[in-house]
Amino acid sequence: MTATGTAARSDWLRQFAPADAGAPCVVVFPHAGGSAAFFTPLAQELSPAVRVLAVQYPGRLDRRGEPAVEDLRELARRIAAVIAEERPAAPLAFFGHSMGALVAFETALLGERGLGAVPDLLFVSGGRAPALTRVDPRILRDDRSLIEEVVRLGGTSRRVLEDETLRDLVLPALRSDYRALRAYVPAPGVRVGCPIVALTGDRDPIAAVAEVERWRENTSGNFRLRAFPGDHFYLTPRSRDVAETVWLALTGRD
Repeated sequence: MTATGTAARSDWLRQFAPADAGAPCVVVFPHAGGSAAFFTPLAQELSPAVRVLAVQYPGRLDRRGEPAVEDLRELARRIAAVIAEERPAAPLAFFGHSMGALVAFETALLGERGLGAVPDLLFVSGGRAPALTRVDPRILRDDRSLIEEVVRLGGTSRRVLEDETLRDLVLPALRSDYRALRAYVPAPGVRVGCPIVALTGDRDPIAAVAEVERWRENTSGNFRLRAFPGDHFYLTPRSRDVAETVWLALTGRD
């Protein structure tokens, strides 16, 4: 934290792999309960040709002393200001996974309104289109319901979540993120001007391919969809394939 109590750039943006001078930049946005480190494998695959800046949301890991942000638009507003200050090199892309897809989308909208950086490309991964976003209220009924949902998605093992110490570290941010998702209501008909590349696992239990395909309604630019073998966290074993997709789209070779 800075002396004024506001979060510094280093609190929000993490770089886990070296990048060439002037390399294109991809800002990556984690899923609900996730942290910046989730994108380390992707950053390493793209290094040094692409600079990957991973967003660390408040309320988790080394930022767990800060309150989580339970409003996705407010979270996007804070991130947009940090990215604008960073002034990353062009071409610039945003890549959001699951909840991060919505945060990246809202951050891109702010950029186009003059409140942040304008991305040349938006990658949305493992998330339904904004108009289809919904959270079953039963998931937030108690800790057990939330744990069952996370285990179902395959992001964290049951063994980890049944360890009391680890559970106490993970659940507060996860609960806040799900509250933010539940409260999110997209503006009807809103679109970004940049192209959207949608990625998903073909066996994702919460984001069917047809639901991810609906992101085409949220851009006035080109739209492309690619489904990979896998579940909600398909990109963990497929980091090399995802990196290739990102690189080809960034360089206009796809």
